[in-house]
Amino acid sequence: MKKVFTTFYTILLILICTNIYGQDRTSLPDNKGPEVTVRGSVIDIETMAPVPRVNVEITGGNYTTTGYDGEFRIRARIGDELVIRSTDFATQYYTIKDNQRIRVEVHSLSNPVVLDDSEGSEIPKQSFNDYVQKARAVYKQDVSEGIDNIALALEIKTISESERAIAYELLADINTHWKQYDLAIANYTSSLKSEYKISVDIKLAKAYFNNKNYQESIDLYKVLSKKELSFQESLSVVEGLGDTYKATADYTKAIEQYTKAEHIATDANLVSVATRLNTKIAASYDLIGNGQKAVSSYNKALDLSSKENSESTVRSKVKVADYYNSRRQFDEEIKLRKEVLEGLSKVNTDSISNDDILTPQKQNYKIASAYVDQRKLDEAIPFFEKSIDEAINKNDLVVEKDATRRLSELYRDKEDFDKAAESYERYKSLVDQGYVVKEQELASAARLGKIVAEKQNRILSLEKDRELNEERYDLAFEKQKIIDERTNTNRLIIGSLLIVALSLLIAALAMYRSSKRQKYANNLLALKGLRSQMNPHFIFNALNSVNSFIATNDERTANKYLSDFSSLMRSVLENSEEDFIPLSSEIELIKKYTMLEHFRFKDKFDYTLTVDKDLDIDEFQIPPMLLQPYVENAVWHGMRYKEEKGLLHIHFSQKDDQTAVITVTDNGVGRERSKTMKTDNQKKQKSKGMGNIKKRIAILNEMYGDRVDVAITDVFETGEGTKVTLTLKKD
Repeated sequence: MKKVFTTFYTILLILICTNIYGQDRTSLPDNKGPEVTVRGSVIDIETMAPVPRVNVEITGGNYTTTGYDGEFRIRARIGDELVIRSTDFATQYYTIKDNQRIRVEVHSLSNPVVLDDSEGSEIPKQSFNDYVQKARAVYKQDVSEGIDNIALALEIKTISESERAIAYELLADINTHWKQYDLAIANYTSSLKSEYKISVDIKLAKAYFNNKNYQESIDLYKVLSKKELSFQESLSVVEGLGDTYKATADYTKAIEQYTKAEHIATDANLVSVATRLNTKIAASYDLIGNGQKAVSSYNKALDLSSKENSESTVRSKVKVADYYNSRRQFDEEIKLRKEVLEGLSKVNTDSISNDDILTPQKQNYKIASAYVDQRKLDEAIPFFEKSIDEAINKNDLVVEKDATRRLSELYRDKEDFDKAAESYERYKSLVDQGYVVKEQELASAARLGKIVAEKQNRILSLEKDRELNEERYDLAFEKQKIIDERTNTNRLIIGSLLIVALSLLIAALAMYRSSKRQKYANNLLALKGLRSQMNPHFIFNALNSVNSFIATNDERTANKYLSDFSSLMRSVLENSEEDFIPLSSEIELIKKYTMLEHFRFKDKFDYTLTVDKDLDIDEFQIPPMLLQPYVENAVWHGMRYKEEKGLLHIHFSQKDDQTAVITVTDNGVGRERSKTMKTDNQKKQKSKGMGNIKKRIAILNEMYGDRVDVAITDVFETGEGTKVTLTLKKD
């Protein structure tokens, strides 16, 4: 009995911690003061001239820039930090105390920007190449400064079309580095309009791929393959086309392109490239189920990797190790990952981010996991500890947290409860840290997106000004012809009206899209809230069943039920953040749940669960935990009140290629009689599970189209028995 209570207590702690971690951050108290409008100006203390186009932002909040008069106005809250930033002076910081007026006096650095009194525009004192070189040097650390320098380069009135193409290409490179692929596509296109370069066209094809515009990527790669290409360009095009075919699941064509690229790399004796391509060929063979050829290509990649110790060859070994893991060949996997760690010690890993699978902390984690899968717990412990140490050195909170959790579970399995508890307490602390870091990352990402949008709009404005100046020249020329051609005036008026109408249409479309995005965001928040209610509701209903076994001192039954319940909870928590999961996963979950209910009420009902052999359970998607409330209602409100033993039948079938049908049928007392048999206290309680299910279905159908439909009917004319019919549509 002591062991039962220990296990129960551990699971309860995990569930409570998980539930707390999943709560919305907005529930935390806000200690900031009231909102105010802050006005201010930025003045060069040496010349007493206003400084225009200075970045003014509230940390984690609003953003604006100074006008040509150096003035700015921004909404903030008492206690917020105000940041004044420019490439022309040192960054200034202020804490907002009230709706004060702020005068910022700055000392300009070298190469200042001055004003042209004749047109009120800025004249950069640096050359085009100076700005481009500075942008190229800083954009990986400071995207704002990088784009600012591109804007300053484009403001120079004397730049050529070739220089304009260079500026837009670099701007697109910046977008690509910061994973803003839609902007990269637009800017690569602008570069090509000014001057065509094959190298830029290849980058555009890659940007299409990264933005998941696969068809556009394939079409462009095909066009490029017919051009006269250099060796490196040809290799990039062929491999890029293979990557795109693989992304569209056309694995045969992908293998064809990868093989062609591998021949090119082999002929040029590019060992690391050939190694990488062989791992891609192997992965593609694996995806089409040709294990023999997959193994052959992976072995070839390993042979090549032994000839050269580079980051690329080490990365290829990781791919092969992952393959061994998927085949549960743990000894081969462990051996190869140890070689990866040895190889990493000989290459420069400074540029490898924590998101990369190649990091030492992740490889140590995977070695430990492989040992655990072999039940070699003592061998796994040192590698989990190494993973934690590496994660701490690399400031990788995600791996540190996961490794600490697994270490706690491992100590628990070894019945070393003191160390298990110590590791678990550390894990809880890391969860809290992870939540804070995640909030900071989200705020940083939102601010980055806002900054880049502002900078991009600035560049678009410059481009429009350039086009407008060209139009002014054309208009001046046309005015000379108005005397002889009166009809041109009418054409100009009509053209102006069309531009105004188009502008209004674009504005309306922008407002519509903004409203649609807001509605989508609201739906996501609503779903998150419903899921956060659903999980505790289900968890505590199930815990009541555990409690009943413990209360009756039925230790063996409690242990059995608790073990099955832990397995079920793991499946529930893994799927809790998804809108849709494969139908196969939901079937496994409902099997576990129904088994647990029957385990408790075996004298009340029997059940059957059948799946038609024609139903492709991996092709259909279903919201997680959709069936459980209906099965729960059938047991608790239908058959539990039945005097004789009831029967529950759950059936999965396929109506047509696009439709699957799920029925949950019981021969219980029926819905109306069930209501009359409830106690007064039960009548006061509303079914949270059924209410949440209805709301989730309504929101998901609105977001993804009408993919789910539910109908509830009586089985018999007497009102006894209940049948729930759930219809699923493919997306």
